[in-house]
Order: sequence, then C-alpha cells, then structure tokens
Amino acid sequence: MLGLSMQRWRVFEVVAGALLAAALQTIVVRAPQANLTLEVARSEAQREHGLMDRTSVAAHTGMIFVFERDEPVEFWMKDTLVPLDMIFIGADGTVRRVYANVPVVSSTLPDDQIPREGAQAKYVIELRAGEAAQDGIRDGVKLDLHDVPATD
Repeated sequence: MLGLSMQRWRVFEVVAGALLAAALQTIVVRAPQANLTLEVARSEAQREHGLMDRTSVAAHTGMIFVFERDEPVEFWMKDTLVPLDMIFIGADGTVRRVYANVPVVSSTLPDDQIPREGAQAKYVIELRAGEAAQDGIRDGVKLDLHDVPATD
C-alpha cells in the first residue's frame, strides 16, 4: 500500500471511486412503470467498483453493468453501503432474475463468507432496494436496452 495507513488508503479508495463514478456515461432505460437513469459500468474497473461507497441511491437511478457475453455472473455487496435490488438480464433484454432487497453486509465479514447473487446475464442493473417492484421489473419482463454501449 505504498506506506499509506489503512485510514488514508480507505480515503483514497473513496475518492477514486467518486472520480470513477463521475466519469461514467449515463443512459435512460424505460421500465414498465418508470424511466431509469443508469450509470454504465462497461470496463472491468467500473464493474468491479459498481455502487461501492455510495451512501444513497436516488429513486429511478442506479447502474447497469455490461458484460462481453451472456454468461453466468455473480455479484456481492462488499463495501456497498445501501441495500440494493439486483436485476439479471439476458442479451435480448429479458429479465431472468430479480434479487430484491439484497442487504448490506458487515465490513468485518471475510470475503469468503459474503453471499453472492448470480444468474446468466449480459447485463445486470442495480437499483435501490424496493425499486424493481415499484418500477414493474420482474422475471420475464423485457427491457429495451438498444442504447446500452458495448464493453470497453
């Protein structure tokens, strides 16, 4: 860690995450009952950081994670500070699996004990907890993702 104390390293991680988030492209995706403004995480670094360190997620906003292929993917809540809905979507825009109200995990929980949520997906959308149901997103719903850019 280049001689940085753990506290300074954590501050660095938070600032770096904020800068990464500020650089993300946003798109609008129409859900059955709302328009969602989503930050696009399409590089490995962007996908890895996701919504970590965010203290809130506003209504009808979130992040869409774009993968190169439609394949099995897993997500976890490490360093995520707010409960989320995780929506796994196929390449054709069909919602395959919604994990609602995924809870925050303790920062002291070892990585190998953090629960993972997963499904086959080309895209994963994260929204604040409860948002998917409010916006009419459920298994089998088709979302128009034609404006989603490809991976980097």
